[in-house]
Amino acid sequence: MTKTKELQVQNEEKRDVASAEQTRPGPVYRPPVDICEDAGGFTVLADLPGVRPENLHVDLREGTLTIRGHCEALHGEKEHPILREFESGTYFRQFALTDAVEQGQIDAKLVNGVLRLRLPKIEAAKPRRIRVNST
Repeated sequence: MTKTKELQVQNEEKRDVASAEQTRPGPVYRPPVDICEDAGGFTVLADLPGVRPENLHVDLREGTLTIRGHCEALHGEKEHPILREFESGTYFRQFALTDAVEQGQIDAKLVNGVLRLRLPKIEAAKPRRIRVNST
């Protein structure tokens, strides 16, 4: 096995997690996430391929943001897979939110398998320019 292929396999294995208690059978995956910050807040991008909006749950309790989604096999009932690289299963990820997030204003969108969460900052946490007067 080449070193590059070996690293790819190791990275894929790291995505499978078992820390969350599940009520569904099957594997639990940790989706890759990017988090960005700007002056107005934070943006979280999570890859959730195969997850439909009705199977996605974003929950906020006691300062913990939870992303949980379930994906089913995408082939039709009459189709028989020849090669399968995509497994059905559950995606699960949790984040502790800072007090700087306006929790009542969080916006979530799922487009083409990518979840985009916008976490706006509270006014007190936003950077502001202070005007300096001279006498």
